[in-house]
Amino acid sequence: ADATIADPTLAEMGKNLKEAMKMLEDSQRRTEEENGKKVVSGDIPGPLQGSGQDMVSILQLVQNLMHGDEDEEPQSTRIQNIGEQGHMALLGHSLGAYISTLDKEKLRKLTTRILSDTTLWLCRIFRYENGCAYFHEEEREGLAKICRLAIHSRYEDFVVDGFDVLYNKKPVIYLSAAARPGLGQYLCNQLGLPFPCLCRVPCNTMFGSQHQMDVAFLEKLIKDDIERGRLPLLLVANAGTVAVGHTDKIGRLKELCDQYGIWLHVEGVNLATLALGYVSSSVLAATKCDSMTMTPGPWLGLPAVPAVTLYKHDDPALTLVAGLTSNKPADKLRALPLWLSLQYLGLDGIVERIKHACQLSQRLQENLKKVNHIKLLVEDELSSPVVVFRFFQELTGSDPVFKAVLAPNMAPPTVGRERHSCDVLNRWLGEQLKQLVPVSGLTVMDLEVEGTCVRFSPLMTAAVLGTRGEDVDQLVACIQSKLPVLTCTLQLREEFKQEVEGTAGLLYVDDPNWPGIGVVRYEHANDDKSSLKSDPEGEKIHAGLLKKLNELESDLTFKMGPEYKSMKSCLYIGMTSDDTDISELVETIVVTAREIEENSRLLENMTEVVRKGIQEAQVELQKANEERLLEEGVLRQIPVVGSVLNWFSPVQALQKGRTFNLTAGSLESTEPIYVYKAQGAGVTPPPTPSSIRTKQKLPGQKPFKRSLRGSDALSETSSVSHIEDLEKVEQLSGGPEHITLEATSPEGHPGAPTPQKDDQTEALQKAAQHPDDHPQVEEPESLR
Repeated sequence: ADATIADPTLAEMGKNLKEAMKMLEDSQRRTEEENGKKVVSGDIPGPLQGSGQDMVSILQLVQNLMHGDEDEEPQSTRIQNIGEQGHMALLGHSLGAYISTLDKEKLRKLTTRILSDTTLWLCRIFRYENGCAYFHEEEREGLAKICRLAIHSRYEDFVVDGFDVLYNKKPVIYLSAAARPGLGQYLCNQLGLPFPCLCRVPCNTMFGSQHQMDVAFLEKLIKDDIERGRLPLLLVANAGTVAVGHTDKIGRLKELCDQYGIWLHVEGVNLATLALGYVSSSVLAATKCDSMTMTPGPWLGLPAVPAVTLYKHDDPALTLVAGLTSNKPADKLRALPLWLSLQYLGLDGIVERIKHACQLSQRLQENLKKVNHIKLLVEDELSSPVVVFRFFQELTGSDPVFKAVLAPNMAPPTVGRERHSCDVLNRWLGEQLKQLVPVSGLTVMDLEVEGTCVRFSPLMTAAVLGTRGEDVDQLVACIQSKLPVLTCTLQLREEFKQEVEGTAGLLYVDDPNWPGIGVVRYEHANDDKSSLKSDPEGEKIHAGLLKKLNELESDLTFKMGPEYKSMKSCLYIGMTSDDTDISELVETIVVTAREIEENSRLLENMTEVVRKGIQEAQVELQKANEERLLEEGVLRQIPVVGSVLNWFSPVQALQKGRTFNLTAGSLESTEPIYVYKAQGAGVTPPPTPSSIRTKQKLPGQKPFKRSLRGSDALSETSSVSHIEDLEKVEQLSGGPEHITLEATSPEGHPGAPTPQKDDQTEALQKAAQHPDDHPQVEEPESLR
């Protein structure tokens, strides 16, 4: 659809831009006519002069950014689809600029009304009674101002003495080990505090969620700090951690903070559920805290909307000093975009968006519970709108990999490798799901205990991306479609490693970022294992190996790339969802690589032999010429005298030549050719290297598939039994060279003549001459 029809606001802006460009072009044309010469450039005067950009091109770029280039077919809208509520938020910024030009008295009344209304609405929507609001662009800025307010409240002489009072009694800020990365460093940098003022509180290790703050350990830390003469200042709790969305025991933390006079600040995505009718007890306890930071922009899908920090404090002078309040109208106008958006959505619209996001997470959580090999990382209350899941494969003891990791004393030695393999596959799964279902807003993250996981947080993404219930169902279907590939690949990785390590000539390469079956390198004869330099001969062998394997047309994918931290070539084997015969795969790789190496070496040896043979032939021919001179004498070499002597006494000289046998690599005389009119057979050439006998395959069966012999689904007269009979004939005759398989095959050419019984009897007699080498079999008719 045309952008001008779909979006009247953009159409109006585009119309104004066109008029502005027309005016500029007309004025520029008039200037050129008046001056009688072409203006070199319409540069902006002042500091931008000489930049080469004029106002017409700048405005044209802005118009193309919104509507796209008019030459494009079809016409596409470049700007994000933000909807009507998004336009209300963006309109607030431009409206704030217009309001700032009003009379001071009118401006003061209007900004006070906007700030008070927005604060009142937020406090009522999120159940935070009698609170004040501070609007800020950076999410962490509100917490920095709260820390400054806490310092001013606890240190009475801080305004006069400054850091001296902090030096005498150092403040302590407590952060959870599951807090957002870099939060503590940001606070210290903003407040001018040393890093020892931060105290990292560990999470639970025995009871409860692995991502909840350990309250008992926190109390011990507080007592230790008081004994050392420090001042416990502030505690940052989580109502939904950034990683997995777990909520701390805020009720118990509030009691502990009241006991020791510590300021309690809460942040997290789960604070959005305070607007719903049902709220979990742990999140509801956040309404009693001293301050909280919320991000309504992502929750409601509003662009360019500031974050909000709600707090409770009675002294306006301290809040003014801390920077939480301001007398500047421009600071109060930060709430204008949110003020317009909240009025546009209304209470029902706000609650509906948050409720929809929670329902999406519950829908995904319930569906993933029914999927095998998928583990959910949720807390006991199931109140978090964040779903974190991970693919896992059970070990032989039926314990999940990540559970075995938690008990390293009981875990087998292979647990570390299994955990690492699962991490690689989970990273691959997350990237695949992000591409298949982009509106889901999935993210891949690495957790310290669980490993690599995939996170679905609809409260932060659903409103912006427009995620629906059908998208969640599609996400579950995609997960189920990828599970066979993951389970099969993980089972084959360890088998592949053991098989490669037990095969001479192959080196297993541990690439931590490759999600396939494995990485292997063929070590040729001249390979310097200790060197990390480039290996041209190895690259040539691996390139030929890659070409040969791809010609087999198997379900596996093969790639060639450099080894980790090395320039040597390796063979990367991809993922598979079928039961692959690893032994046959490894055997094929090493045999094919050895053939390529031997053929290359044979060609090089032949080149060297030919070169030496030519040199030897030259020496022999020179010796023959010298001998001919001695036999004939010097007189016969004189032109006139020699012809007379040859006429009276002709010389019966034998032509002495040399022939070079390529197959034998030897220099021979040409005398048999001229005397006996026959060329000698020479030495038998060396045998051409060939691979081992390939395994018989079913018709249409691709390489590297496990054999289905013994299956009840195949009849006695199937091609499988036929293959077994063929192998018996090969064992009887000593190999496929001694008997024609087509002659005894029931599936041979229908027009082929049946061999006589005498021929078959003769073949059996030849085989019976060596009873030790060939076992006795039935009559040939049984092969039919």
